[in-house]
Amino acid sequence: MNDPMSGLSVGLAGRPVIPLTSATRQGLRHTEETKSPDGNAFKTMLAAESLKFSHHAEQRLSQRGIKLSPEQLSAIASAVDQASAKGAKDSLVLYRNVAMIVNVPSRTVVTAMDDKSMQQHVFTNIDSAVFVK
Repeated sequence: MNDPMSGLSVGLAGRPVIPLTSATRQGLRHTEETKSPDGNAFKTMLAAESLKFSHHAEQRLSQRGIKLSPEQLSAIASAVDQASAKGAKDSLVLYRNVAMIVNVPSRTVVTAMDDKSMQQHVFTNIDSAVFVK
C-alpha cells in the first residue's frame, strides 16, 4: 500500500515526528536570527522569505555578482504582490539595474540579470512588467 505516513516515525501521543533535516534546521536558524525588539527585521525577512529562487536564478545571481538585501527582497516581494493582484502569471520585475522573471503564482524568481546582461535581450513569455522604485 502507498501510505504517505509510512516514512514518518511516531512520536508522543501517536503524532508523526518530522526528521530534522538541513532544510528544517535552516528554517530554525532564520527564525532565531530574525528576532528583534521592534519586529521590523522580522517583517522584512518574512516578506523576503515569501519569494523563492530557482536553481537557475541562484546561479545567475551568483555569476553576475548580484546581491540583494532583505529590504530589497521585501520591495521585490511587494512588486510580486502587486502583479498577483492584477492576475499576472509570469512577470518581468525591474529593480534598479536588475531584471527578474518571476512566476507569480509560485512566487519563484526564474532568472535574473544585471543591466550589462540585459543588452539586446528580448523578454518573452511574460504577461506583465513591474517597475520597483
